[in-house]
Amino acid sequence: MSDDLMQVELVAADRLVWSGEAKMVIARTTEGDVGILPNHAPMLSTMVHGIVDVTTSDNETWIAAVDAGFLSVANNRISILSEHAEMSHEIDLEKARHDLERAQAAGENDDEARDAVRRAESRIRAVEKAG
Repeated sequence: MSDDLMQVELVAADRLVWSGEAKMVIARTTEGDVGILPNHAPMLSTMVHGIVDVTTSDNETWIAAVDAGFLSVANNRISILSEHAEMSHEIDLEKARHDLERAQAAGENDDEARDAVRRAESRIRAVEKAG
């Protein structure tokens, strides 16, 4: 791997979602969106529900919807760990919209419903951004 690339692994609790070389990664953390380029300073950050945007070594863009989790950067290696993560092409947009409606109807005062709303919104944004 050259100095102008990073090794990226996006891992969900049940599987390796994506792995490969990248030129850039953008993810949402508790501090806001962070862009990571090769030779980035080491960091460990907490991620929030959102999308991860990866620009590969071939200039392809891969978008994934992720739950809250962790982002680790060191020595041109990025590890993104999330309980749930899906690549945009794996997401059924109509099902995600239906899940959002159902979660919104469940009520805002329920932590589980709020998490379901955030997860559905992230899934919808991932598909729309990739489309």
